[in-house]
Amino acid sequence: MKASGFSDHELVKQFIKGNQSSVETLIKRHKDKVYTYIFLMVKNEHLANDIFQDTFIKVIKSLESGKYQENGKFISWVIRIAHNLIIDYFRKEKQIKTYSNDEYETDLFNSNKFSEKTIEDNIIHDQVCNDVRKLVDFLPEEQKEVVLLRHYVGLSFKDIAEQTNVSINTALGRMRYALINLRKLIEERNLSLTYQ
Repeated sequence: MKASGFSDHELVKQFIKGNQSSVETLIKRHKDKVYTYIFLMVKNEHLANDIFQDTFIKVIKSLESGKYQENGKFISWVIRIAHNLIIDYFRKEKQIKTYSNDEYETDLFNSNKFSEKTIEDNIIHDQVCNDVRKLVDFLPEEQKEVVLLRHYVGLSFKDIAEQTNVSINTALGRMRYALINLRKLIEERNLSLTYQ
């Protein structure tokens, strides 16, 4: 059986037993989600790359030293490490809440109903996503974090609750308030976020 066919749990066990290629499979499997989360939080490609590398160095060291506890999903654990490294970076730099939106272009709500058929649809879709993403930055930090973890990283509300050390109801409440606040921001700015 190829390594890619194993679960995260099985690959972790294999790595702890000395199979170095197992961790490479884990990194390849989760690199896009982890990098996207980091980039969305720091909005700087070079910094995101550095924190991404630091995250997986810490993951490997933690696995080697037996610090990993199988009490949830592996990806949630990795995201938590990345999240803590981001906080550490901003604490050191004393720049919490000083994000730049200049280099930022990505899709917030990537769903089938946004499937593109023409060049015009693509342009409108990109504009809608950019407008929504800019509005997310105006949300309070706790609401913004839930939106990013849910819609960019793809975590369940259970995983988000574990990640942010709150109850599932609190995570759901933060998402609800985030959506209410986004609607208010859309109305205040008189934005049209539909296209057909």
